Amino acid sequence: MIARPEVDGVDARFMQEALRLAEDAERDGDVPVGAIVVQDGRIVGVGRNRRERDADPVAHAEIVALRAACRAAGRWRVDGATLYVTLEPCPMCAGALVNARVARLVYGAEDPKAGAVRSLFAICDDARLNHRLAITAGVLAGPCASILQGFFRRARAAAKEAR
Repeated sequence: MIARPEVDGVDARFMQEALRLAEDAERDGDVPVGAIVVQDGRIVGVGRNRRERDADPVAHAEIVALRAACRAAGRWRVDGATLYVTLEPCPMCAGALVNARVARLVYGAEDPKAGAVRSLFAICDDARLNHRLAITAGVLAGPCASILQGFFRRARAAAKEAR
């Protein structure tokens, strides 16, 4: 089930951290998406898109953050953790959240072209899978969408200018 409650201070604070990571990704020429994994009130994994920087098609912010959290825990599961990400996860990332047993997902902007949590698919709460997670959508959606829109607007202008 997807909740859209009033944004609480904790969710907003952690989403702000994810937005800072998104800004770092943009400075490196990657799509500005940031993610953090929080367990017991502490950040245990951080990630930002690194596909361009690392020439790695699976270096999405969520995957990078999950890998860091799993390394810190010394295991592939992050039971009880919350993942905060600025953009609705794609099918690969939503599947990784299920596989890593993340307890809760909080995301900012919806992704109508590739979102796999509610926009195109509902992977994170599909009853056919062996794990489901709580979902809170739309936390700081405006700033999360704005950074992405600005990035793509500039990329389109640069491509047009290059022609």
